[in-house]
Amino acid sequence: MATSKGKIAIGLCVTGLLMTVFGIVLMFVGPTVVNQQVVKNVQINPNNELSYTMWRDIPVPFFMSIYFFDVLNPEEILMGEKPMVQQRGPYVYREFRQKTNITFHSNNTVSYREYRKYHFFRNMSVGNESDEVTQPNMLALGAAVMMEDQPDWMKIIMTITFNQLNVKPFLKLRVEDLLWGYDDPLVDFLNKWFPGTIPFSGKFGLFADFNNSNTGLFTVHTGADDIRKVHMVDSWNGLKKVSYWNSDQCNMINGTAGQMWPPFMTPESTLPFYSPDACRSMELVYEKPGEVSRIPVYRFIAPKTLFANGTVYPPNEGFCPCRESGIQNVSTCRYSSPTFISSPHFYNADPVLLQTVDGLSPNEEEHGLFIDIHPMTGIPMNCSIRLQLSLYIKKVSGISLTANIAPVVLPMIWFAESGYIDGPVLTTFYNNLVLIPFILKFLQYMLPVVGILLLVISLILGLYDKKEHSLWIAPSRFFLETVGRDK
Repeated sequence: MATSKGKIAIGLCVTGLLMTVFGIVLMFVGPTVVNQQVVKNVQINPNNELSYTMWRDIPVPFFMSIYFFDVLNPEEILMGEKPMVQQRGPYVYREFRQKTNITFHSNNTVSYREYRKYHFFRNMSVGNESDEVTQPNMLALGAAVMMEDQPDWMKIIMTITFNQLNVKPFLKLRVEDLLWGYDDPLVDFLNKWFPGTIPFSGKFGLFADFNNSNTGLFTVHTGADDIRKVHMVDSWNGLKKVSYWNSDQCNMINGTAGQMWPPFMTPESTLPFYSPDACRSMELVYEKPGEVSRIPVYRFIAPKTLFANGTVYPPNEGFCPCRESGIQNVSTCRYSSPTFISSPHFYNADPVLLQTVDGLSPNEEEHGLFIDIHPMTGIPMNCSIRLQLSLYIKKVSGISLTANIAPVVLPMIWFAESGYIDGPVLTTFYNNLVLIPFILKFLQYMLPVVGILLLVISLILGLYDKKEHSLWIAPSRFFLETVGRDK
């Protein structure tokens, strides 16, 4: 029995020692192994099946939800009264994106074009694409504001043209036509007499250039030489910076293309990205930690300064001429059309904007922009990019179509591009990049604890075995000595 306990003690001692040593080694080696696996998997490399497929095809559900501001009092607006709008939507489209013309370069960059297609999802929408909505005539009222400083004879020509073409200041059109295009004789007129005023011919629609189109030629870093640069834009359409704005800082092309970011993020990290649709770079900031489908994430949001004017936030002075803070003039990249982008319902904008339009109710939950990102890999788990498009309208002397419209930045639509990782992609991502690192981290702390516990148990067994052995030897010696004296 004593021998058996001694063997057990020795076995536990050896096992405990091995577990302790292995755990300590794992504490130093484990994080390095995990980081190396992350670096390997997030590089843009065709051999990395998981991350490369996600980057190339975006195989996760991605939707664009569109909300219209239906104008309720168009006749009153023409008399100078405050616009009244009612939100209609969402009208939801499944968005499919795929990168083509993928070309890897010797300087560890890769070029591509990303094409977009949209398919209407009736079961996620409030109505059909045949629903009718009243909106300002963006071409006519926009052109009128653009003509404000032109000679009177040009305004007279435009007024005569509007009358001959029976152009209306407000239009009641189907959702499908407003988004993807409708025939407008004004398009042909502008192209004939004012070439270059608009960048298209044929049908006019708010998103006519979105469907079956690409976002330009992006060249981004693969991360092969420096993982801190992975997905960061090297150039767009061959440009290192754009020329839409009035300062070098505002013209810079910063960050990624807006789909993935470099790994190993901290709360001090930011999410910079370049948006061709907004014609500028943007940067999101850390808000709080969270969890999406058991995966730890950091939530990044748009700072209040994103669309602030130059008075409130001097670095944005380059985006001016500015109006109220919280809306950005994008006329310089929209062929001088008096259009503005902002957060929906003028969220985080100057409250005076809400006083000029009835029917708006901004709140963070519905109108805030956010991205939930897995900090270790830089891959978004859940996101909702929300932007609003507005048109500046007013009475323009000499153009009768504008009647007595009071100056106002009138919201037209807002949209949310949202996506989330789900299904087999989520399972694979969780197993490879969350579960395995968690197990390694668990083992590096648990093995030494269990190992030390086994060493303590083996020591106790050893001491107990020694004591028991001593108690057995003492009576034996006493017996032998007594027998010897008797003899």
